[in-house]
Amino acid sequence: MVKKSTNETMDNIISLAKRRGFIYPGSDVYGGLSGTWDYGPLGVALKRNIMQLWWKMFVDDREDMYGVDAAIIMNQKVWQASGHVDTFVDPLCEDTVNHRRFRTDHILKDAGVDAEGMTMEQMDAAIEEQGIKSPDGNPLSKSRTFNMMFTTHVGASSDATSVSYLRPETAQGIFTNYKNVVDNFYPDLPFGLAQQGKAFRNEIAPRDFIFRSREFEQMEIEYFVNPDEWEVSFDALLKDIHAYLEALGLPQDRIHELEVPEQDRAHYSKRTIDIEYDFPIGKEELLGLAYRTDFDLMNIQNNSAKSMEYTIKGTNTKFVPHVIEPSFGVERAVMAVMSAAYTEDEVNGEKRIVMKFPEHLAPVKYAVSPLLKNKPELVAKAREVYQILKKEHGAVMWDDNGNIGKRYRRQDEIGTPHCVVIDFETIEGDGTVTIRDRDTTEQRRVKITEL
Repeated sequence: MVKKSTNETMDNIISLAKRRGFIYPGSDVYGGLSGTWDYGPLGVALKRNIMQLWWKMFVDDREDMYGVDAAIIMNQKVWQASGHVDTFVDPLCEDTVNHRRFRTDHILKDAGVDAEGMTMEQMDAAIEEQGIKSPDGNPLSKSRTFNMMFTTHVGASSDATSVSYLRPETAQGIFTNYKNVVDNFYPDLPFGLAQQGKAFRNEIAPRDFIFRSREFEQMEIEYFVNPDEWEVSFDALLKDIHAYLEALGLPQDRIHELEVPEQDRAHYSKRTIDIEYDFPIGKEELLGLAYRTDFDLMNIQNNSAKSMEYTIKGTNTKFVPHVIEPSFGVERAVMAVMSAAYTEDEVNGEKRIVMKFPEHLAPVKYAVSPLLKNKPELVAKAREVYQILKKEHGAVMWDDNGNIGKRYRRQDEIGTPHCVVIDFETIEGDGTVTIRDRDTTEQRRVKITEL
C-alpha cells in the first residue's frame, strides 16, 4: 500500500472527485465561480453520511441536546451586536501593478512566515523587511481591512434600514433562539443547542479545494453551562469530539490538539483548542472548541433589553449561562475523510486507486452486477438481488458497464465496500453470489438469502 501526503495526492483527490461524481467546480459549464463547489451524487451521499453521523452522536444519542435551524438572513442588529459588522475582517493587500488582491497572512504563509498573532502593521513590516512580492512578482500595497460578510437588502427598499447579511456563521442563530428554547422546554443545565447549515464568507482568496470556500456548511453546538462548572463540560466535549473523529475513520496520528495561546484567542474566549489535521495541503485546522464565557448572551441582553438569565429550578439562583462551542466545518470534514480514504496499491501487478471509506460513510454500500449483461437470465436475477439489497440498504448501485474488472476498479474509486456479482452458478447451482471485498479484493460465495 502506498499512502502519500503531498500536493500530488491533493491533485489526485480533486481529479477523482470530479471524475467519479463527488465534487464539481461551481458553475462549471459557465467557466466556474471561484470559491464555490457543487456536490455530485456521490458527494451528496458522503456529506450527508458525515453530517448524519454528527447529528446522531451529538444530538440523537444524548439527552442534553436540542436541535434548531435558524434563518440564514437575520435582522442586521444580530451582526451589529455580535461585533461582526465592525470586526469580522481579514487583512487585504493588493498587487500594485495588476491590482489583484490577496490575504496578507496568506502571502506571508506562502513565503514561509508565520503570521499567527501579528497585527496588520506587523504583517506589512514583515513584507517590506523581507522584500516579499505578489505571486506575480510585483510590489504589494499596504494592507487594509476587508469585511467578509456578504451584504444584501431585504424588501423592496434599498437603504440603511433594509441592510442584512448572509450569515458568516451559524452560531448567532443558536444564541438568538436560546431564550425560546429555555421558555419552551426549560432544560436542566448544562444543555446544548445544535445546528447544521450554510454559512457564507466573501473570502479574499479562496483556495485549497473545498478547504476554504465562500459558501460552506457548519455543524455547531452552543453548550450552556454554569460558569463554575465549565471545565468539566469542556473536557467532556473534547472527549466526544475525538470519538467523532475516530468514527470518521481519521488516523489518530494525523490529529493534533493545539492549545491556542491567549494572545491568539478571540477576545471573548478564555480557552480555545484547535483540532488540526494533517491534510495533503499540510497541517491545518479541522475544527475548534472554545469557551466563550457569557459574551454572546450578554451582548444580546444589552442590545435587546431582554433578560438572558437562567433560573436554577426550585431556587432563586439566577445567572447568565456561560457557553462552550464545538464548531465543525462540514467541507473540512469531507476533505479529511477523503484524504484519509485515498489509497494507492497494487493488485496482481496493476496499480489501483481505492477510497477506503468506513463502511457507514461510504456513499454506495453495495454494487450489483450480472457477470454478462447480454445474458437475460443473469440480468433478471441480478435485478432481483439488486432490489432486495436496495430495499434493505438504500445506498446500492446497479453497475453493468464494461467487463467485471473495470467495474471493480470503478467501484474501488467510488469506495464501495462490497461488489455482488451474479453468475451462472447463481441460477444453475446453489443460489449463491460472489461478494468481492473492496479492501482485500478477496471473493467469497454467499447465499442470496444471507445477503
